[in-house]
Amino acid sequence: MNHRERMLSILEGRAPDRIPWSPRLALWYNARRLTNTMPPAWEGFSLRQVERALGVACPARDGTILQMERPGLSVEVRREGNLEITEYGTPVGRLRSVTRFSEELERQGLPGRIVEYPLKGEDDYRVWEWVVEHTEWRADYGAYERYDAEIGDDGLPMVSVGDVPFHAWLETLAGYEHGFFHLADFPEAVERLLGLMAEVERERLWPIIARSPARFLLHGAHLSSQFTPPRLFRRHILPYYQEFMPLMHANGKFVAMHADYDTSAILDLIVEAGWDLVECFVTAPMVPLTLERARQVLGQRVIIWGGLPSALLAPHVTEEAFQASVKDILRTVAPGDAFVLGVSDNVMPDSVIERVAWVTDYLAEYGAYPLGG
Repeated sequence: MNHRERMLSILEGRAPDRIPWSPRLALWYNARRLTNTMPPAWEGFSLRQVERALGVACPARDGTILQMERPGLSVEVRREGNLEITEYGTPVGRLRSVTRFSEELERQGLPGRIVEYPLKGEDDYRVWEWVVEHTEWRADYGAYERYDAEIGDDGLPMVSVGDVPFHAWLETLAGYEHGFFHLADFPEAVERLLGLMAEVERERLWPIIARSPARFLLHGAHLSSQFTPPRLFRRHILPYYQEFMPLMHANGKFVAMHADYDTSAILDLIVEAGWDLVECFVTAPMVPLTLERARQVLGQRVIIWGGLPSALLAPHVTEEAFQASVKDILRTVAPGDAFVLGVSDNVMPDSVIERVAWVTDYLAEYGAYPLGG
């Protein structure tokens, strides 16, 4: 089997020839390229060429099936020192957000941090309601088909189609620090915006996704025990997915959640919501959740893509400890159903890249399905 066939086998509940191995190398690759520290053997290589050299499947996360359009909204971006200021202009008011960058992060191609969010007070919600009401999506299936052909046998495109409204609001519009205060201080404004976001997506976005040629979707990110705990998850997230998932499944789609936060308290809700797969799935020692516990709760109902914490690739971890951890991961998931080995969340800029190659070699010898067979 090639990499694409292995991924499809796991998604469709069939037996692969061996455990798929697909870590995200983009952060490591960009840092090495920007700092001129690429290993000499890979000098001038593209990311895809490095992936092939390491024998890993391409995560294929850059495809698209649609374009967002917001007619009437003006967006002005300017840089002031280490701050990037974005101003949104509408007929009913203006909003702004500010992102702070650091020289070191930018040098390695890493993103900045939002320090000022668009929604700061109750009046701001009316402005963003206007933005939501004037949001449209346009199908761009040709772009997906070209990307799918480009990836070929190296992987299976997983197309990002956004986030659940509650978490999109919390992470990008109000911010974790202030969003919960907004929910307590002016819940009507928050609830009205969230309801509008869901309504607009249901009417304008969902049909484009459902009719698209993409089979593998990423919808939902960073849901966690701390920021979307069970009480909030049940109220604001579960009803959305209980409508979204049946439509996608009826149209032959598999849906993943980006799960690089602690999900120990919401594992049962992930199952109830209907996700097919959790990707970049992070476990101990980076969060309290063990891979063994996750398998107990998720079983074969939700595929795990991850399992190898990025911290284990760091230079301070001994080679012996790293190799022992990989072997333990494979023992835990044996015989290997509903599992794709990946690094959670990314192979980081300081990772020992030779360990990725070691995993490839180890799987070539010991990764045949069924594990331990």
